[in-house]
Amino acid sequence: MTRDEARAKIIFALDVNEFSDVEKWADLLSPHVGMFKVGKQLYTACGPAVVRMIQKYGGEVFLDLKYHDIPNTVAMASLEAARMGVKLFNLHALGGYEMMAKTVETLDKEFKGEERGKVLAVTILTSSNEQTLQEVGINLPVPEMVVKLASLAKKAGIDGVVASPQEVPLIREACGNDFLIVTPGVRPAFAAADDQKRIMTPAEAVKSGADYLVIGRPIAAAPNPAEAAQAIVAEIVAG
Repeated sequence: MTRDEARAKIIFALDVNEFSDVEKWADLLSPHVGMFKVGKQLYTACGPAVVRMIQKYGGEVFLDLKYHDIPNTVAMASLEAARMGVKLFNLHALGGYEMMAKTVETLDKEFKGEERGKVLAVTILTSSNEQTLQEVGINLPVPEMVVKLASLAKKAGIDGVVASPQEVPLIREACGNDFLIVTPGVRPAFAAADDQKRIMTPAEAVKSGADYLVIGRPIAAAPNPAEAAQAIVAEIVAG
């Protein structure tokens, strides 16, 4: 794997809420990462201008808002995300088949075969474990539930999933190689686990079949974030 291919796999998590911070990170890291993740806090604080700011610096965007609502509402929100030109955006697979299928149908009708942002389904959050699921009445083991949701998403026409790196091989087996897998819960060898419960190193995650890796604190908290991003690229290439 080349350094460029490895760099394209890194999604930097923009865990900030100030517009000026977005500009700082977009300027600093655009040459060193493949994408920037814009989550609920940042998007609620700053809105679509954040997406445009990242794009201005040549960065691609993963809009991580995890839509979960009635089918029409999610479909229309997804349409607006795609119109913004983001590369990836997501919804919750737990919203069900009809919600996911309606979203894909709406996007296909609008874009008519032209290139558009890829829509991902969130399976089970990486902060969740068996006990978390049992507390909300889901009695399947985490890996089994993840595969069930990923398979349902694929059946509905969704482009891929967000899932823990541990479940990547199971998803690949169930959904094939043309199904995108984005993995949070990735920590390079030099970083701490923080609050993620199901984690893996970047090299391990890529080797197991992940297409993209979401990485935040190991880059953001490093003394030199650009060098940290380059070290992760090197780790992926070496792996």
